[in-house]
Amino acid sequence: MSEKVKVVITGLGVISPVGNTVDEMWTNIRNGVSGITRITKFDPERVDAKVAGEVKNFDIKEYVDFKDSKRMALFTQYAVAAAKQAWHDAGFDQAPPVPERVSVMLGNGIGGREIDQDGYKTLFDRGPSRLSPMLIPKLIANEAAGNISILLNAKGAAHTLVTACASGTDAMGHALDMIRSGRADVVISGGTEATITEYCIGGFCSMKALSTHHNDDPEKACRPFDANRDGFIMGEGSAILILESEEHAKARGARIYAEFAGYGASGDAYHLTAPDPGATGAMRAITIALDDAGVKPEEVDYVNAHGTSTSLNDSMETTAIKGVFGQHAYEMKVSSTKSMTGHLLGAAGAIEAVICALALRDGFYPPTINYETPDPACDLDCVPNKGIAAPMNVAISTSLGFGGHNGALVFKRV
Repeated sequence: MSEKVKVVITGLGVISPVGNTVDEMWTNIRNGVSGITRITKFDPERVDAKVAGEVKNFDIKEYVDFKDSKRMALFTQYAVAAAKQAWHDAGFDQAPPVPERVSVMLGNGIGGREIDQDGYKTLFDRGPSRLSPMLIPKLIANEAAGNISILLNAKGAAHTLVTACASGTDAMGHALDMIRSGRADVVISGGTEATITEYCIGGFCSMKALSTHHNDDPEKACRPFDANRDGFIMGEGSAILILESEEHAKARGARIYAEFAGYGASGDAYHLTAPDPGATGAMRAITIALDDAGVKPEEVDYVNAHGTSTSLNDSMETTAIKGVFGQHAYEMKVSSTKSMTGHLLGAAGAIEAVICALALRDGFYPPTINYETPDPACDLDCVPNKGIAAPMNVAISTSLGFGGHNGALVFKRV
């Protein structure tokens, strides 16, 4: 069997609740700064959950013309901004790659829901003839990938993958396969989401999925692995990574953040919204990813966990990690940066991949903030409250989505 093509990360871009550049985001993550605040995008009085991880001080006009921005839903604006950052970071502004060899592979969970919400109001109040001609182009989930393709002249395949909260992770996994198979030299990959609307928050509240115990203390609301966690916090934003074959990157003298070494996915075949408490699907995804990367469990230093701050997820994920890593699970570090960003749904795996790449580069283990009361069901080292500077060679990221979608990514220091 021929040796696998090595794939590396050469560009990063981020729009997030803790910063609208990679440097700002990473500084805040390192320092344990929460991006969770009271909701300002709408009046939250009618919903039970009143806090979220909102993107702040974002101006799309820094990235595209105002006229073009009016044709984009917010999730697309975030993706375009992050993609332009990553493209610049990779050094492609002045020396772009062959367009036909550049693809886009994006994850998105829900699409342009603010467009839906406004469209329904127009439909019911004024009738279908008054709907905007841009309604459909703005709300469909593939709009972000299409706009990135146009703006960056990427003429390879442009795809959008939807697997709920595993979307960004699965998109990156498919991007890895595209480069390995020789179908692309460069893939613009990651995820994007903008779901802080009354429509979406109300829907998740009806499921009893969101935290409601810290409406008056937002920064304390997201507390993965803590015994007093009471639900996840909605986040929004986008993270985009430029992925290349190592050969292509080295030929142009690119700066490399990390190697993207492996991907694994599985299905629980258990329940539409609840994870399998036996964690067999999550374990299988992690094991597949490690095998794909040629990494032994005992070689892993860090897991950026899905860690949603829900009772079922955090205990199940702990079970999965112990099932895969055995005694080594107690020797490595497992943290959830969602404690600071909130849950970016379809973009969660992407921003957590960015964090893994930076953690490997800098030798830094990000903290899980708001960890106050230990839970016997979550008994691993979750890097409580304060990050740790220490060598790191292998990091993995896990994502677990509604529908039983499990994904895992493996990264190596270069």
